[in-house]
Amino acid sequence: MNDQKQPPLGPVEPEGHDPGLASAALSTEQTEGLVHVAPAALVNSEGAVLLTRRHDDAHQGGLWEFPGGKLDPGESVSEGLHRELREELGVVPDKHRPLIRVRHRYADREVLLDVHLVTVWKGEPEGLEGQPLAWVLPGQLDDYPMPAADEPIVRALLLPSTYLITPPQMADRESFGAQLEASLGAGASLVQLRLFDLPPSELVSVGREVCRLCHANGARVLFNGDAATAETIGADGLHLNSRELHRIDRRPTASEGLLAASCHTPGDLARAAEIGADFALLSPVLPTRSHPDAEPLGWARFAEWVDPCPLPVYALGGMHPDLLKTAWQHGAQGVAGIRGLWRDEPAG
Repeated sequence: MNDQKQPPLGPVEPEGHDPGLASAALSTEQTEGLVHVAPAALVNSEGAVLLTRRHDDAHQGGLWEFPGGKLDPGESVSEGLHRELREELGVVPDKHRPLIRVRHRYADREVLLDVHLVTVWKGEPEGLEGQPLAWVLPGQLDDYPMPAADEPIVRALLLPSTYLITPPQMADRESFGAQLEASLGAGASLVQLRLFDLPPSELVSVGREVCRLCHANGARVLFNGDAATAETIGADGLHLNSRELHRIDRRPTASEGLLAASCHTPGDLARAAEIGADFALLSPVLPTRSHPDAEPLGWARFAEWVDPCPLPVYALGGMHPDLLKTAWQHGAQGVAGIRGLWRDEPAG
C-alpha cells in the first residue's frame, strides 16, 4: 500500500478536500452524442503527473493521455473515476477534487472530460491493460504528444490555485515592495502587476523591481498593460483588460509567454479562447467594495458560463482563499483578487 501526496508548494494545492468531491453545480448525466469521460491527473510527491499511452488501434491511438475512461450510464464522476483507476491502474483514490471540465469536438465525436486532481491514493500504479506509463513533471508535459482535448488539462496543471493582483495605486515604493514580499512569502506564485497613474519611466522602474522580487521567490508576473512594457520589465506574460481583449485580433505575446484576460460575459470568455489566451478571469462573482454597483454573477451563473469555456478560469470579485473549495466545485481554476490575497503588512 502506497499513499502519495502532493508537496505543499507547486502548481496545485489540494489540502483539506474531501475524497470523492464532485462538481456540485454541474450535471454529470450522459448527453446524447456526447462521450462523458472521467480522467485523473495523479500527482506524486515529487510533483510529477502520471500519463498513459493509448493503444495504437484506439481512438487517438499512440498519444499520451491522463488515465481514466468513459462513464457508465447513471454513473457519477466520482464513481467512474474510482472504477477506472482501479481497472486501469490498480489504485484507489483517497483524495481528489475537480480540476477542469473540457468539451472538445473531434471529427467523429464530441467528448466531455470531467478532470479530477488526485493527490492521495492507495496502491502503486501499474498498466493493467498493457498500457505504458510515464511520470512527467508539469514543465515537460509538452514533450508528450496528447489528444487536443487534453491540452487545457496541461494548462490547468501549470497554474496555481490563486492569482494575486497588486493594488492599482501605491502609497510609496518601500511599503509596496514590503507588502509584495510578504504576499510572496505567504505563497503567491502568480502575480498580476496592475498599477495606474504612474509616469512611464517610473512604471518601468517599479515593474523591473516587481519582476526581480517575484522571480527571486519563484513566482511569475503578468503585466496589465501593453506588450512592449511587459517585455521591457521582464514580465512572464501579459494580462488583457476586457476592452483590449476585444480590440486585438490575434495573440499579442510570444508562445513562451503567458496570456490572460479579464472577462465579464460569455462573449468575453469565447473571445479569450479564440485569441489563444492561456487562462481567464471572470468577475464579479460576489459583491465587492471596489465595485458596489456591479451586479454579482453568483456561483451558479459563474459555473454556467465557465462550463463551455476551454480555458482555466479564475473567479474574481469578493474572493479569498477560504473560498477555494467552493470555486473548485463550480468549475474554477481557483480564486483571484487583491484584498483577499495581498498582505498589507509584512509577516512576523
